[in-house]
Amino acid sequence: MEVTTRKWDASEHLDSPEIIQEYLKAAFEEGDSEMLIVAIGNVAKARGMSEIARKTNLSRQNLYKALSPGGSPKFDTVKKVVEAIGCKLAIV
Repeated sequence: MEVTTRKWDASEHLDSPEIIQEYLKAAFEEGDSEMLIVAIGNVAKARGMSEIARKTNLSRQNLYKALSPGGSPKFDTVKKVVEAIGCKLAIV
């Protein structure tokens, strides 16, 4: 019997606000800014990148590029996406 595999996609498992919050919190606490950007991208993908693009007035293609490994989004883009996925940035 042949075993087939596929690349694991975090966005397929981000299906509740609680899971999303813990996922983003863990990515932030890791201290790696690229990991956090990718995590935000995974959440955006889970919520529907087309919908996030519409809410942020940014193109879907540019969001995928900015929120992927090696992407370098502007802070304004990150802020817009975080708000579009229903989260808030805070300094406490």
